[in-house]
Amino acid sequence: MSDSRKGRKPLVAERRYASQRTKAVPKKPTSKKTKATKRKASPRKVPSRNIFVRLFRWILRLIWIITWRVTAVACVGLALIVGYYWTTLPDVTALLDGRARGSVTLMDREDTVYAWRGDQFGGAVRAETVSPALKNAVVATEDKRFFRHFGLSPRGIASAVRINLNEGRGPLSGHGGSTITQQTAKLLCLGDEYVASEWKNEAAYVADCRRGSLQRKAKEAVYAMAMEAKYSKNEILSIYLNRAYMGGGAYGAEAAAQRYFGKSASAVSPAEGAMIAGLLTAPSRLAPTSDLERSQSRAATVLRLMGEQDYLSSAEVAQWQQNPATLSTAARRKAGGYFADWVMSTGPEFFTRNTTEDVIIRTTLDQRLQRAAEEALDEVFKTKVREGSKAQAAIVVMSADGAVRAMVGGRESRVSGVFNRAIQAERQTGSAFKPFVYAAALELGYSPLDTVDDAPLTLDIPGSGPWSPRNYTNDYKGRVTLVEALKDSLNIPAVKVSESVGRDLVRRVATDFGIDGDMADGPALALGASESTLLDMTGAYAGILNGGSSVTPYGLVDLRLKGDQEPLMGTGGGIRERVINDKAAGELIWMMEKVVSEGTGGRAQFGGREIAGKTGTTQAARDAWFIGFTADYVAGVWMGYDDNTPLSGVTGGGLPAEIWRETMVRVHEGVPVKPLPMIAPIVVAAPEPAPAPAPQQQAPAPQPQPQQREVPRTTEGLIEMLVREVLGGGRDR
Repeated sequence: MSDSRKGRKPLVAERRYASQRTKAVPKKPTSKKTKATKRKASPRKVPSRNIFVRLFRWILRLIWIITWRVTAVACVGLALIVGYYWTTLPDVTALLDGRARGSVTLMDREDTVYAWRGDQFGGAVRAETVSPALKNAVVATEDKRFFRHFGLSPRGIASAVRINLNEGRGPLSGHGGSTITQQTAKLLCLGDEYVASEWKNEAAYVADCRRGSLQRKAKEAVYAMAMEAKYSKNEILSIYLNRAYMGGGAYGAEAAAQRYFGKSASAVSPAEGAMIAGLLTAPSRLAPTSDLERSQSRAATVLRLMGEQDYLSSAEVAQWQQNPATLSTAARRKAGGYFADWVMSTGPEFFTRNTTEDVIIRTTLDQRLQRAAEEALDEVFKTKVREGSKAQAAIVVMSADGAVRAMVGGRESRVSGVFNRAIQAERQTGSAFKPFVYAAALELGYSPLDTVDDAPLTLDIPGSGPWSPRNYTNDYKGRVTLVEALKDSLNIPAVKVSESVGRDLVRRVATDFGIDGDMADGPALALGASESTLLDMTGAYAGILNGGSSVTPYGLVDLRLKGDQEPLMGTGGGIRERVINDKAAGELIWMMEKVVSEGTGGRAQFGGREIAGKTGTTQAARDAWFIGFTADYVAGVWMGYDDNTPLSGVTGGGLPAEIWRETMVRVHEGVPVKPLPMIAPIVVAAPEPAPAPAPQQQAPAPQPQPQQREVPRTTEGLIEMLVREVLGGGRDR
């Protein structure tokens, strides 16, 4: 329906009521002024400036609303993540030792520690128990606000970013501004433990833990806050002091204090504590065993920081800077050098190089004798070798039972993990091999006084043709005794004796005495054409000294786990089977004594002691040897170039004999003089004739002559003599 009132005029009544309402309201007088005022108060347009202000305020209000809501959500989320990590953190005691490998501690014959290998952990320490100087040095160096922040240091991060930008690096490259708590979180690898099956090696695991990506940094910060919530400041510092790598294979403050200073972490001085704290920046490069001067310089900076933060007075800073920390005797020896490396290679790998346990190894090392060998080598090279020479040398000193007392594997004695010429260099032995030729002959019943003709010799070598050995002096002595042939190191007599007794027997005697490796097949065997190491040669000579029994050189006495009393294994060396009889050994020692007292080894003499030995010089003088012994010790010296360059003017009776003498003079300081266990050959005299009647003139009675045996001078003669031996036609023994 349509509205019927639409378009109609108001009713009369409506008009009446409207007029009455109008009359009921009194009208105020109106003036021109009022009218003007009303005109001024009339509505007007709002300026545009007010619109922008309102819009800006609205945007700020919106931002604030969003920000506090997002912040609240983020805080809740952060709290949940921190809480999650808090629940995963174990008790603090489970985090003090985080090594993936165990350690090996090596002790000498006096049960004194002289070397360490593997990841050393001296034992758990607490921030409350270490030296206050060490604790303060670490805080002053690594995180001076450590006791005031919540795990993160915004000021430290901002400062690190500023320094990185000023030095032209990225904001997160270089200085990280990490707190001690963050560094501890990184050491814990944010709770991810090393599992060998999941990683290529431990190095890959460590590299992943040290990644510096932004995501990793954020996770590290959260983990650090969880640690702050879980542990006290001293507990966090304790974890850090136990897990941080401090160079030289030492993990933790206790291991570092023992490794470098031979004392507990609770007893280190401010200078020593500053040196340990200084290692945290670059442990391998700053380790005092690598560069003591650089480490002392870094420690001086740490001491200055301790003074600036009121941990030390100005006078104390000056005092300790003027008296820097120095290494202990064991640390100065570079962790045992060649000897320790050798012992580690002789034990089972799962208890030495790859051990996951802490192992203690007792060894045969005598540190006094080790110093004697090192000092002797230095002395000879400083005084008798031209400056700049690249020649190398090696020394082995052992007892007659094969216990190695000292080992020097090269001119740089205070090193480890390098090429050891005493055990790794296989070189031709030259005339140092000849004692085993004569040992075979003496075992068969030959006498040192038997004779052999030193005359030109040519042998036909199948496949090679004629071979004519020559003496070093290129002359011939004629008929000589075996002892003369040995003491003058004559080559032709040695070949003739070897061919006489048989190369197989010579080879067997040498092998049984411990000379390992392939032996030469031809007659050059007698002249030392085979290769051997200095350790094996010295061990073979020890077998001669002990009466003819072979020895296995050894350095490991026993091995046990740290804390255990019973060893897991004992020595694998010592005296073995007999090779030649006592009489033959004694006569050989007598012959070798003549080498030193009358022959080519004269430079080895010292102190009026009886000394037996043998020189050796290989073809073109590429190797020079002197190996000898007293009644107490056997020592071997090798000299040569690593690249087989010939030595200039050096023979075994020259510099090697002098190095041997300088070594043994020091070795025998305070050792009583003892005679060698040598046996001189018996001179068999013909019976004296019965007295003749006085009137008759008798020819003078013949003088007693030593009973001698001639060694054939030709191959046919050698064969004929061997046949006579088999048929019983040889000399009475």
